[in-house]
Amino acid sequence: MLKEVNLNGMRYFEAVARLGQVARAAEELQVTTSAVSQQIRLLEQQFGVKLFRRHNRRLVPTEDGERLFHATSRAFRMVADVHSAIVRQRHSRQFIMRVSPSFGVRWLGPRIKTFLDRNPTWSVRVDATPEFTDFATETVDIDLRYGGDSRSGMYEICVMHDFILPMCSPEYLKVLSEKGDDPMEQIGRAQLIDSVKTLYRWDIWLPQQGVGEVPPVYALRFDRSSMAIQLAADGAGVILESALLAWRELDAGRLVPLSPRLPVIEFPGYHIVCPPRHTNRRIVRLFTDWMVAEGAGHEAEVRNYLERCGCEMVLEDGPSRDRENSPATARPMAPDRQ
Repeated sequence: MLKEVNLNGMRYFEAVARLGQVARAAEELQVTTSAVSQQIRLLEQQFGVKLFRRHNRRLVPTEDGERLFHATSRAFRMVADVHSAIVRQRHSRQFIMRVSPSFGVRWLGPRIKTFLDRNPTWSVRVDATPEFTDFATETVDIDLRYGGDSRSGMYEICVMHDFILPMCSPEYLKVLSEKGDDPMEQIGRAQLIDSVKTLYRWDIWLPQQGVGEVPPVYALRFDRSSMAIQLAADGAGVILESALLAWRELDAGRLVPLSPRLPVIEFPGYHIVCPPRHTNRRIVRLFTDWMVAEGAGHEAEVRNYLERCGCEMVLEDGPSRDRENSPATARPMAPDRQ
């Protein structure tokens, strides 16, 4: 147990093992040589082994001492890194967030200037990466993630629902419609574009629509939604994608819903995730409030468009969830969304 470990003695031991001399360790730690020697003796009594041997007027760790040195030096480096990160964050007016790449480029990028204009004294850094933040060791204020985060102890707030539906270019839809107006038959004839890192993929959606056989492979597969959306807008096939991310193409008429007869899956899509203590920072609260407002406005805009197209929204809480056994607050998170 931690209370049984002589942490002060560990500091003295690590310094002696690193510097090779009691005198140099005492000088670094600003204590007497006798204090260092006493702590080393106490540690050796506690562990019941010799931790050092003398070699050419230096103290060299024994095999057991070497094991302890590796552990203590690694632990002290981690503590020092976390301390530095906390101090840097406390004394800087810097706001750091991580977002999924396609969301950062297609949604956040065109809108964030309004937030910057309202908070001109803050330095804002956005890391567009699929990697989740390790808040224990990294200096990041928030993750803005797709699908939520079920990690215990985290603060999480949904800032925007997403809408998932099959879409294609008007020209491609015209070609499909020439052979019949049944949407499922059209999908059977279509080139399906697979977004491999999304929460809802064709192999999830198709069985929900009663399709028994799902294509084992897809000719067109992309791990970024922005690439799949662009290809569909160019007329290469049908995507099952986010209307939020494809809004620019939908609004311009370069993409259209495949059919109003197919349900649109609505679910809590984008979430701000961070340790609860981060919400004490004013900039985190300001950004959260801004995201909630911006998200609500865009969500309403997309919803109105889909309703005008005659689409019906079906509210879900996420794919592949055990609704009886999963905690009500837990939401699935895509391992590498966009």
